[in-house]
Amino acid sequence: MVIFAIALLTALVAGMLSVNTDEIQLMQNQLFATQAQAIAEAGVDDAFSQLRNDAAWSDGYTDKVFHDGSYSVTVAGVFPNLTVESLAMGPYSFRSRIAADVTLAGSGPFTIRIDELRINE
Repeated sequence: MVIFAIALLTALVAGMLSVNTDEIQLMQNQLFATQAQAIAEAGVDDAFSQLRNDAAWSDGYTDKVFHDGSYSVTVAGVFPNLTVESLAMGPYSFRSRIAADVTLAGSGPFTIRIDELRINE
């Protein structure tokens, strides 16, 4: 009887450890995905900073280092309607993509209106 109870408790504890391990992995994946998205947002913000001062800026960035990852930014379109796209590589090769269709208005520094924002599409 005692051996049966010990075996039952061992199985129960092993099952709980397995569930906890899975939940920890899910939490880490969520953290890394969120970090990758934050890096992609930094790329869009960096591009907006350039566009506020120079509407003709279209150089973009290639593998610009940011925190634990990097981002690449492309700018396409014709003034005043542009598309800014940021592709980020975060920790453990997690990736995120943000694309923003924007309209520039005024004269330097330009006002940027986001017409459409697409995240990881």
